[in-house]
Amino acid sequence: MRRTGVARRAFVLSAAGLLAAMTTAGDAVASPAGGTSPGEGTSPAGGTSPAGGRRGGGRPGAAPGQLRGMWIATVANIDWPSEPGLTAVRQEAELFAYLDRAVELRLNAVMLQVRPTADALWPSPYEPWADCLTGRQGEDPGWDPLGTAVRAAHDRSLELHAWFNPYRVANHTDPTRLVASHPARLNPGWTVPYGGKLYYNPGLPEVRRFVQDAMLDAVRRYDIDAVHWDDYFYPYPVAGQTFDDDAAFERYGGGFADRAAWRRDNIDRLVRETGQRIRRIKPHVRFGISPFAVWRNKETDPLGSDTRAGVQTYDDLHADTRKWVREGWIDYICPQIYWHIGQTAADYAKVLAWWSETVRGTGVDLYVGEALYKAGDPAQAAPWQDPAELSRHLTLARGHEEVGGHVFFSGKSVLADRIGAMRRVVADHYPDRVRLYPDRGRTYPHHGRPSGRGRG
Repeated sequence: MRRTGVARRAFVLSAAGLLAAMTTAGDAVASPAGGTSPGEGTSPAGGTSPAGGRRGGGRPGAAPGQLRGMWIATVANIDWPSEPGLTAVRQEAELFAYLDRAVELRLNAVMLQVRPTADALWPSPYEPWADCLTGRQGEDPGWDPLGTAVRAAHDRSLELHAWFNPYRVANHTDPTRLVASHPARLNPGWTVPYGGKLYYNPGLPEVRRFVQDAMLDAVRRYDIDAVHWDDYFYPYPVAGQTFDDDAAFERYGGGFADRAAWRRDNIDRLVRETGQRIRRIKPHVRFGISPFAVWRNKETDPLGSDTRAGVQTYDDLHADTRKWVREGWIDYICPQIYWHIGQTAADYAKVLAWWSETVRGTGVDLYVGEALYKAGDPAQAAPWQDPAELSRHLTLARGHEEVGGHVFFSGKSVLADRIGAMRRVVADHYPDRVRLYPDRGRTYPHHGRPSGRGRG
């Protein structure tokens, strides 16, 4: 993610180095424009859905429907598997330990990263096996991690949200390091190197269709509860570098005011089309996105939040997150509000209030991404040394009826719980286990919200 908190350059580091980098990047991206560049987000309610937060997520006592989740990141083996090359039995045991801990903490959902770098944690006909499993991309691990995870999660009354990254191909720029059968090698015109990473070009219609097909294969095959994306659309800006999509813009950008508008339309199309296709395939499967939490600063746009963030998703990632909510293209939004209450450039309280207002009346559920990984990290500001900081976040959220739950980043931090911040959250806010779908019947209606309902 995860998420807002990982410096993108950190992905060239070991998993340990990556986690260390994550502890500081969240505040860096919240700094005023001109400050440090943003982080690698590997991170990752209301209406009529069973997880609707307006059915009780904002009230004390964990009313039915409150989502309580955690991200499990697989890219660079951040969380799981603990290292590549473990036996299938060992990998399975580690996965079950995460799920069992989720149950112990009275959580009810896990967001498992199943497509970390244009590869797969299931036997996909579109993309190779992920190298986080065996250490070698394309090598069969001898079991089906996604299929096993879905069954094991449901056996424990946990939701399984399959977490995908649409456009990230590799954490390097050398296509020859990809397995020979990789679609990015077979279609070299699809990729753009940028910032030390390799990305699929969102401006190509054939790429947009392919990444949808690759992700939706998992929807067809497995009883997942949701398709989940994090904050990777166009890449975070890297000083002094240009994302070279000139040819695609020349071919497809006619009629747009500028390149930025065309890029936003590319991402809008990806979001809208994916939601439509999910509903056609399995109407009960939800579609959620967990973006960097600042759409635009108020200084940039009067509709924006009272923040001074150095990154704005609308302008820098070409991700119009507010529009997706207002148009009802997604079922839930889970902004990564990875800052403490009172943070100067991006105050958790102010960002939370902005998102509550944004989802109000839309039927789109609001969950809050929480930076558990910062709790107890000595590199973080003083509020993060207080075990009660995260609990105060949930207390504050009770005053916003739109908030339907919280998701914690990430799995290792949930297990380690350095200073007891997670235990404090559970003691203060999760007195009982709340099952989102007690009957597992999946007979509830999908939102099915029409598009084109924009409210400006």
